[in-house]
Amino acid sequence: MRAIIVEKFGGPEVLTLRQQPELRPSPEQLLVRLHTAGVNPVDGYIRSGNYGSLPALPYTPGMDGAGVVEAVGSQLRGYRKGQRVYLSGSLTGTYAEFCLCLPTQVHALPAQISFEEGACLGIPYATASYSLFYRGALKKGQSVLIHGATGGVGLAAVQLAKRAGLRVFATGGTESGRQLVMGHGADYVFDHHQPAYQQQILESTQGEGVNVILEMLANVNLGRDLPLLSKGGCVVIVGSRGPVQIQPRDLMTREADIRGAMILQAPSGVLARIHTDLLTGLNEGTLKPVVWAVFDLEHACDAAALQMQPGASGKVVISCSPPTADA
Repeated sequence: MRAIIVEKFGGPEVLTLRQQPELRPSPEQLLVRLHTAGVNPVDGYIRSGNYGSLPALPYTPGMDGAGVVEAVGSQLRGYRKGQRVYLSGSLTGTYAEFCLCLPTQVHALPAQISFEEGACLGIPYATASYSLFYRGALKKGQSVLIHGATGGVGLAAVQLAKRAGLRVFATGGTESGRQLVMGHGADYVFDHHQPAYQQQILESTQGEGVNVILEMLANVNLGRDLPLLSKGGCVVIVGSRGPVQIQPRDLMTREADIRGAMILQAPSGVLARIHTDLLTGLNEGTLKPVVWAVFDLEHACDAAALQMQPGASGKVVISCSPPTADA
């Protein structure tokens, strides 16, 4: 089978396509034929070597994907060959034609959701749900600012927040991105490149601020986020690429909090509830992944490079193999 292999940590150029031995599932594993793989920021952090827990070299990157079940371990029940699935993790990496998975990493993919859309679900939608409702503890009628809402996690958060009856404020760096976010349900969208965007947000809340801020780039925005919080509010940090300096008094006067969110540390029971809820949203049509760009497996390095660029308009996806006629 073909798979992307990382033999040394570094930039996107270390992603190399190789022929690898065929995979066979153990009695407690599933073998999935991947049609697509999702490209996530965490993939880049791991690949670069700038992550807390690093895999042994060489390894195949990727946590998200979509495809069909190819083989079922002898001890597993309830699965069949050809079953459409999306993945939230794997044992062997998803930048490949096949991967091995545990049952907890495999979720049903509704017929109306394409494989490209399915590759957008695992990390982005689970992260958005975990950040909004478990770390942010948001309830119907409250307000959230999704800072950097045009990427995979941001758009997922907009859809999930509107579905939950929240008042949604969002930011985006391009006009097309802001229009995309508005089209997916945001109540207010602001240009975070404009000097006055913070004042515009406060005016839109009648000076009260927002209950929760989802922050995708804390090293740039965290200090500017804190004055936008309501009393007792919190910032949930989803992403950061370096250190940051803040004014603690902005927290003190609001009795506010800063919380981190990392979906890879979420309890298994929480993850199970999240993916059950995502399936409901997909089936009812309130959740609809947005694909930004699709690259062939041979061009995985280009996909990884694009994912790290500003101005996202959805999710970057890798096409691993063509769909079969009966899938």
